[in-house]
Amino acid sequence: MTQTVSRLATLTGDAGPDAKQRWRRQRVDAAAWEALCADLGAGLDLVSLWGEPGAVHMAVREGDDAAIVTLSCPTGRYPSVGRRHPPAVRLERALQDLTGLAAEGLPDARPWLDHGRWGVRHPLWSAETVPADGAPYAFLPVEGEGLHQIPVGPVHAGVIEPGHFRFTVNGETVVRLEQRLGYAHKGTVALMSDAPLAHAARLAGRISGDSTAAYALAFALAVESATASEVPERARWLRGLMAELERLANHLGDIGAVANDAAFAILHAHTGVLREQVLRASDTAFGHRLMMDRIVPGGVWPDLTAQGHAAITAAVGHIRRVFPNLVTVYDETNSLQDRVVGAGVVRPEWVDQFAAGGFVGRASGRAFDARLWAAYAPYPSLRVDPPVFDQGDVNARVWVRIREVEQSLALIDRLLETLPSGPILAPLTSGPQPQSEPVPEMEGAALVESFRGDVFFWVRVTAGGRVAACHFRDPSWFQWPLLEAAIEANIVADFPLCNKSFNCAYSGHDG
Repeated sequence: MTQTVSRLATLTGDAGPDAKQRWRRQRVDAAAWEALCADLGAGLDLVSLWGEPGAVHMAVREGDDAAIVTLSCPTGRYPSVGRRHPPAVRLERALQDLTGLAAEGLPDARPWLDHGRWGVRHPLWSAETVPADGAPYAFLPVEGEGLHQIPVGPVHAGVIEPGHFRFTVNGETVVRLEQRLGYAHKGTVALMSDAPLAHAARLAGRISGDSTAAYALAFALAVESATASEVPERARWLRGLMAELERLANHLGDIGAVANDAAFAILHAHTGVLREQVLRASDTAFGHRLMMDRIVPGGVWPDLTAQGHAAITAAVGHIRRVFPNLVTVYDETNSLQDRVVGAGVVRPEWVDQFAAGGFVGRASGRAFDARLWAAYAPYPSLRVDPPVFDQGDVNARVWVRIREVEQSLALIDRLLETLPSGPILAPLTSGPQPQSEPVPEMEGAALVESFRGDVFFWVRVTAGGRVAACHFRDPSWFQWPLLEAAIEANIVADFPLCNKSFNCAYSGHDG
């Protein structure tokens, strides 16, 4: 690994690296690209992979160091990352669908986001018109005595986004699960391209509705990095407040939903009430239950009023009084514990290989938290101590959420106590000017901790304040594949329980 550390350390920024986010910037040749690929999963994490006409980009991270490397591929082909590092396979399949860039040696070249119904091929590049035939997806073949398949979805019962799950089972035992996603693809990158920053910020907040604050923050930080803009201190604190309210609401909902899928509806009802109180307090404080369009490049809007402050304080105080009793009920209900303990185990080596973040990673021993790694405000001024367990089962993923609920309550208290006065919005600058000539386009990247895990955003901004190019990566890209592995050897009836303990995003993943 010494060679890889040295490689990242020697990358020098040629497109405006952000020292706070530690993103170096470098063009590499095919040999250097292959060398980086060889080290992925062995201490070097794949953060994301995307492309543009004639170039493919890869973001990687090791320890406190990180880089975005670019490989020119004028012929539309590049050495596959997935050939050496399986977590890249789905990203490369999506890249091929959207741009036509082909990964040489990719072990699975089936379409991923393109279901044959767009009417165009490679919409981010050539946008070649083709018939919308919707040809059947080629699921992997199954052979073996006594095996049969159970197709589930893409339409599900209740209010849930679309996704298809193809189970291969022996009796009631799951032998293999294969997912088919992409039904919620919205073309967000295409919609953001050439959009004014204000409009692009609105789109960023709608990539995944339950993570709107996290995505809006990631986009804002990337833009502010690109333009070397400073944000008022009060705005940074309010951003942290919104992020923790979002985390709190989602974790409360998830804890109850896991219990509900184990037929313990009473806990679901009580946590649902607490989640609703957080949403109502958010609405009072910021004018929107999900806080959409409140985090913008340059700061936030609107400001927190005394009424909003009081609403958040009241909600937090009530949750702090009620929540411990619900935790006791969860922990001491034997019938519930029989379902969650030992179910859906994710091995530590899997989360390390996939660099899986959030409660999926922390339940299996991986302590990574973007709030600590990226050190974006206000978190350096707060105490963030990510809870880590090593059992890797449904129960451990619930306990990560429980501890994070407790920590978010404390963080919200601290943010309200130390909230500075002053402006909440500042104009963006025109970017770094190291030379006398203006910079025509500027790049920035950010990694932000959503309630699910780390959200990555990269953006290139024109001097006129528009999005020249962008890319985002939801934490679910590296969590969905682990659900396939975790459900093996469990019974079919435990899939809803395991699935809810992951709570991967459909909309955020599909873009």
